[in-house]
Amino acid sequence: MTDPISVLTLFLFNIIVYNIPLLYGTVGEILTEKSGSLNLGVEGTMAVGAMFGYLAGSLSNSMLLGLLVSMVAAGLCGLLFSVLTVTLQANQNVTGLTITTFGLGLYFFIGKGMGANWPAMQDSPSLVNGFAPVEIPGLSAIPVVGKALFSHSGMVYLAIVIAVAVWWYLKYTKVGLRLRAIGENPGAADSVGVNIVLYKYIHLIAGSAIMGLGGFYMALNMGGSFEGSNCWVNGYGWIAVALVIFANWNAVAAILGTLVFGFFNTLQVYSGSLASAFPEGLGWLSAVPPHLYMALPFLITAIVLVVSSIRNKRESSGQPSALGTNYFREDR
Repeated sequence: MTDPISVLTLFLFNIIVYNIPLLYGTVGEILTEKSGSLNLGVEGTMAVGAMFGYLAGSLSNSMLLGLLVSMVAAGLCGLLFSVLTVTLQANQNVTGLTITTFGLGLYFFIGKGMGANWPAMQDSPSLVNGFAPVEIPGLSAIPVVGKALFSHSGMVYLAIVIAVAVWWYLKYTKVGLRLRAIGENPGAADSVGVNIVLYKYIHLIAGSAIMGLGGFYMALNMGGSFEGSNCWVNGYGWIAVALVIFANWNAVAAILGTLVFGFFNTLQVYSGSLASAFPEGLGWLSAVPPHLYMALPFLITAIVLVVSSIRNKRESSGQPSALGTNYFREDR
């Protein structure tokens, strides 16, 4: 007989395990958009970070090198976006879509090109051990929530730390306040001596580097198995762009957004188990068509976008006023 508590614990645990990459992507995009740039290349950037980070980490048997290479590779995507949109004044929407196409193409090109030479994650003890759960003493022993919240790999805790750090950086540091000023009114920021180009370059690269970590996490969570048909990122980059709006451009609120989406995303896998474990309260879950569960996360995302847009019209929105608009200094 299935233990209801074990099923519930595993369900809550996997909400975090399988969806924490969304937090990396969302926080990276928030940092990018706060500079006034709309980067729709999150999907491709995460794919580049995943591919190069995994290959570097597995071939060198170094978790640290994998982390660094994923950030550098994804950061180069941010650099490319910066050159095209900040220096050459290219359309931001088209450039972001181009980076997504480029990143996914590069992912499949390298993966299929390696063929039988593809490195297996189990042959790299550093990656296996580095991605193993780290139980927080005392807290991990708490029934249900202890296992669900305090028994994860270091990359889960790192995502939370980065989200809080970005929130604090944007809200309380002088550099963060200047960045927000650029996103709101680059002309006014320029008039008081803020280097618009430098600020945009740095934060577009940094935001992309954070996205790359999310891709690297997904590679490890998938066991480094390259299928050749589906990308590890699997649409999470696009959902991260939507979660930026849900979080109202707040990095801490992005943690909640990740959990909300993760709940519905994980429900499609555990609906049957939950129905069996709690037949009186959740038995109806087994009657829901499987295809609806598959579509549910994306339906919820669409609903969240509509609700958030209506909310932002009525309340104070965190969206930068100059978001998506290239800055021409001569027009100041």
